Amino acid sequence: MQYGYQCEDCEVAIFPTTTRAELTWLRDRVHVVREVAKHASNGLDEWMMQGMEFLSDHQGHAVLVVSRG
Repeated sequence: MQYGYQCEDCEVAIFPTTTRAELTWLRDRVHVVREVAKHASNGLDEWMMQGMEFLSDHQGHAVLVVSRG
C-alpha cells in the first residue's frame, strides 16, 4: 500500500516513499518544516521536499492523504 497527497481541487496526486503518519504530520506542520528547512545544512529527506513542493503548489486547496494499491 502506498500513501500520498491528492488535491481535490486539481485532481492531482503524488505518492512519495513514506508512511501515512509522516504525510499527515507534514501536511499539518508544513509551516514548521519550512522554517526548519531554512536552517538545515544537510537539507530534508526527499519525501519531505516532494511533499512540501506539492503542498506549496496546492496551498489553499483541499489536500487529502490518500492510498493506492
